[in-house]
Formats: sequence, structure tokens, C-alpha cells
Amino acid sequence: MLENGDLIFVKDDSDIGQAIQESTGNYSHVAIFLDGQVYHATTEGGVIAQSPEDFFEAEKVYDLYRYLKMDQKEVKKLAESLLGTPYNFSFYPDGDGFYCSQFIAELLPTFDTIPIKFGDDTQEISDFWREYYRELGLPVPLNQPGTNPSQLAASPLLVCKERNLHDSDF
Repeated sequence: MLENGDLIFVKDDSDIGQAIQESTGNYSHVAIFLDGQVYHATTEGGVIAQSPEDFFEAEKVYDLYRYLKMDQKEVKKLAESLLGTPYNFSFYPDGDGFYCSQFIAELLPTFDTIPIKFGDDTQEISDFWREYYRELGLPVPLNQPGTNPSQLAASPLLVCKERNLHDSDF
């Protein structure tokens, strides 16, 4: 089912997963499958490569997409060169490291940036994000240029392969 070059979009019920989805759309995370490993930017380890067995989790839902014009060899070379890069907790465009969709956009520089959103159905900046940035000691980067998983998935350059997969499907 997983093929080299697949983009894996994640729906997640964690607090931050819900906050991201409420602000941006269907997905809270994105990763790429290359030569048997899942490459992605994580809060725990920055940019990492891990086995599918370690990546997929029971409580999450996954959709697979393809970018048909990908040069897989070049993308893997770049992904490997970025291993160990820290996670960009600030989501600022010039922040140190990468957040997940920023990492994928670095690997596949075909995506435009859009103004980053931090709201929900009732607020321009949700309580979750107010508290998140208060703890970081930074202003919320509202409308700064960035990316998010749902925006990448909506790109006309991607083709959806499969939807609503669970860890048992892999």
C-alpha cells in the first residue's frame, strides 16, 4: 500500500492536533515515505526518519497523496541532509528548524506560502494558541507566511491515493 514518495497526511485528536485542525482544516501533520522510512519533523526529535511501524499509531487516521513529478532520489538526498534539524516550535517563517509542513515544502518547493491562521470557529486566535505562545514568550505569528498540512493536501499538484486509513492498514 505505501509506495516510495507517498505523502502521509494525519488526522489527530491530541490537543495540538485538534488546535491545528480547527485553525487550518482536515490535517494536523504531514510526512513523506521514502525507501522504507517515514521522514517528518517532530516536536520530540526535529527532523527524523523512522520505520512505518514506529510512525503509525492506532488513534490516528491517515490519508495518502502523491506528487507525480517528484524526483524521489533528489528528495531523499535532501531529506537525509536535513535529519537532526530541530523542530520549529514558533512556526515563524525564519524560526530555527522546520515544522512538519514547512519540512515537506522544503523537500518539494512547489507549494506557495499562505498567511498562517491560529483561530477557531469563534476567535481569530484560539485560547490554545494564546496559551501556547504565552508559554513560548512570543507573539502569535498571525498572518505570517507559512504552510499547513491541509493547505498542502489541497494543492492541485497532489493526487489523493487513499483516505481514512488506520495503523492496521499498514
